[in-house]
Amino acid sequence: MADLPSRVDIHEEGPREGFQIEPGPIPTADKIRLIEALAGTGLRHIQVCSFVNPRLVPGWADAEATVAGFRPREGVHYTALWFNANGLNRALAFRDRLTLNGSISLSASEAFTRRNLNRSHAENVEAMRRQTALHQEAGVPVTRIGVMAAFGCNFQGDIRPEDVLRTLADGFRIAEEAGATITDVSLADTMGWATPPRIERTVGAVRERWPGPRLSLHLHDTRGLAVANAHAGLRLGVSRFDSTVGGLGGCPFAGQKGAAGNICTEELVLLCEEMGIGTGIDLDALIEVGRMAESIVGHQLPGELIHAGSLNAFRRRAA
Repeated sequence: MADLPSRVDIHEEGPREGFQIEPGPIPTADKIRLIEALAGTGLRHIQVCSFVNPRLVPGWADAEATVAGFRPREGVHYTALWFNANGLNRALAFRDRLTLNGSISLSASEAFTRRNLNRSHAENVEAMRRQTALHQEAGVPVTRIGVMAAFGCNFQGDIRPEDVLRTLADGFRIAEEAGATITDVSLADTMGWATPPRIERTVGAVRERWPGPRLSLHLHDTRGLAVANAHAGLRLGVSRFDSTVGGLGGCPFAGQKGAAGNICTEELVLLCEEMGIGTGIDLDALIEVGRMAESIVGHQLPGELIHAGSLNAFRRRAA
């Protein structure tokens, strides 16, 4: 068991993830309002949009207007998501406002790769070779490997640590061929199969094979175990997590309509606080932003703290 981290970096993906899946339409001004409010809570990493085909993802047809419209806060890294050369070119137009880093994105499940991308694993590896070259030609560093379906898959079943290791080996091979230095590895529980024992086995196997890169977890709360899985990750020394304010978003591959998406940022911050781990985030301010997000989308979000409040708020009242 590794030492607990003294501090955790939380990468907020609520704007991108939430407004990508919400039926909407969500006004651009509301997206900007949420991004600026999140930046005022102490968060230092916010994923603000997806540069994707607006016919396929109409919720981000206004990606350019959103990025151009918010007021950047000093010390906050604003990022975006893209999947192809067109998306990369759209992101490049905002190099003065966005932190651009490339990623080698693979899946430990062949069935999920086919379902999500209509490609075989081998075809996706070749696509990532081409995308890595595009990033380097544009001067965008490729520093991360992300593995989706790292703990299980609705279409393939259980995913073993060995499957994740083989997938990561393909990613590291792509990076080595391109001369890219990988500093970060992300394991994503895309369809909510992770449990604490699965976290322990897979994180342990990856750390043993590649001890150098920083490991991060992208956890979904599909089956209500995201906080338990985060706790397991923290006890293993994991110090970077993705999350969404209020639990914004969801997963089209979860198997049930209305299934929860990413771990709620507020719940992750509360867990860290109670374990004595710093985040630099004002939890009460973040809860207010979660309430704002709920008001913007016009329906109840999964986040419990939006409705219950923080422990410290009640501690202050009791004192």
